Amino acid sequence: MPIVAQSTETTDWVSRFADEVIEESERRAPGKPVVVASGLSPSGPIHLGNLREVMTPHLVADEIRRRGREVRHLISWDDYDRYRKVPKGIAGVDEETWSEHIGKPLTSVPAPKGSAYPNWAEHFKAAMVESLAELGVEFDGISQTEQYTSGVYREQILHAMKHRGDIDAILAQYRTKKAPAKKQQQKPVDEAELEAAEGSGAAAEDDGSSGSAGYFPYKPYCGNCEKDLTTVTSYDDDTTELSYTCDACGFAETVRLEEFNRGKLVWKVDWPMRWAYEGVIFEPSGVDHSSPGSSFQVGGQIVGIFGGKQPIGPMYAFVGISGMAKMSSSRGGVPTPADALKIMEPQLLRWLYARRRPNQSFKIAFDQEIQRLYDEWDKLDAKVADGSALPADVAAYSRAVGTAAGELPRTPRPLPYRTLASVADITAGHQDQALRILSELDPENPLSDLDEARPRYDKAEAWINTHVPADQRTIVRDEPDTELLKSLDEASRQSLRLLLDGLAEHWSLDGLTHLVYGVPKVQAGFSADATPKELPPEIKTAQRSFFALLYHLLVGRDTGPRLPTLLLAVGQERVRTLLGA
Repeated sequence: MPIVAQSTETTDWVSRFADEVIEESERRAPGKPVVVASGLSPSGPIHLGNLREVMTPHLVADEIRRRGREVRHLISWDDYDRYRKVPKGIAGVDEETWSEHIGKPLTSVPAPKGSAYPNWAEHFKAAMVESLAELGVEFDGISQTEQYTSGVYREQILHAMKHRGDIDAILAQYRTKKAPAKKQQQKPVDEAELEAAEGSGAAAEDDGSSGSAGYFPYKPYCGNCEKDLTTVTSYDDDTTELSYTCDACGFAETVRLEEFNRGKLVWKVDWPMRWAYEGVIFEPSGVDHSSPGSSFQVGGQIVGIFGGKQPIGPMYAFVGISGMAKMSSSRGGVPTPADALKIMEPQLLRWLYARRRPNQSFKIAFDQEIQRLYDEWDKLDAKVADGSALPADVAAYSRAVGTAAGELPRTPRPLPYRTLASVADITAGHQDQALRILSELDPENPLSDLDEARPRYDKAEAWINTHVPADQRTIVRDEPDTELLKSLDEASRQSLRLLLDGLAEHWSLDGLTHLVYGVPKVQAGFSADATPKELPPEIKTAQRSFFALLYHLLVGRDTGPRLPTLLLAVGQERVRTLLGA
């Protein structure tokens, strides 16, 4: 059953864009499906910054579907772009061998060694398609290799060549302008922002071929070496005969462009041509496309040559990462949607993109911050359930948990992520132990099967195993620290006795939380139920000292997982042994 946003049409950015897009679509193409678009280049791992290129129009398209309107979300796979460079850190790829393919279409480059896919483009496209399915993104994929090599754009190519003078005049307006002096930025521009152009071909091509024969907005791929290092030397509008030479291998040939399908329009012409051909109403662009002379601005003028109009195109800001290196598709280890979905549920990842306007930057956490994000998400879930959430927050939540087609699969018992991570850390893959601990969190409503906590438990376990350094993992002592126990003063011994005396009665997550925080209060003469306002500041110091003592006796460190979770994980009998009972 479709999920309907709760009276949020005027409260969130998605609804506002949907209003604008529907109105514009009715003006341009009344009665036809609304068309929104994204462009992705499978030139390497498609990272979480590129995902914003998809999620922004997806959320708008989904809102339009929720209103009962027909909409198409096109994803153009720019797999006919040239192979520009060898990304670093790709398994099964050595730079020397793959450098030989620079200049070829991405679909003509071999896939990394060991890949199940026929070429480079399909290898990197496949991972993104799988992630988009998990995220609930509905789209129509278009391979630009198929479009160009099958002759779909033949009329558009001939039209562009016929009007090459008009295109050149538009581009010349920007070629002659001096680049403005760079302003000092508060923060350095991340390399990923500059390379976001790779996601749509902008960085891969120039404005076209200009030489003694004039300007040409079309570049053939060489018939001998397949590379685009070619120069058009002549073209006849009447016969469509085109001659070119290859600067890489020296090959030359003359072809009839009305029959020739081995080449493509240069990026700044290709993009607006597609806007007109597909009737695109909405397509966002990254910061690199929105500066003076950029492809989006120039495309807004060139699209008229093809009889079209520029889409509504909000600029989207950078997506950062905490806990991993800055995103750059030229470096190894670039985090992708698949990486994020290994450690977080799709609802959380959708929410991160839905709750921020496109021009607002945000970070995706791979470090300890993921626990705080999950806490924030769970609080929002509770507020939505009891009706206390703000309308804009309800809208973002609704867009995160499902689409117009229905809700995404969710964890039946969404236990706190930080608790699940602690349990996964302590049990080190022993699922029977994990179930024992989790079933004791809430004795009145015990977990009966670990599947009730999945997939969230699996995500938390993956985070522990892949993003928590080995020296921060929790290893419970095998034997008591007798030396430390012998050295304790009477006050420390008393604190341990108070804890041990209350274990059986408080053996649940809430009960143990109350107990470990209450021991220092009772020792100081206060009630275990006393609130922070009723207590002197030194109680916090006493609590920290008590916690540190417990960590040392249990895991041999100053810190560790939350103590209530740790105690449940260790078990009553072993806790008593390690604490000297």
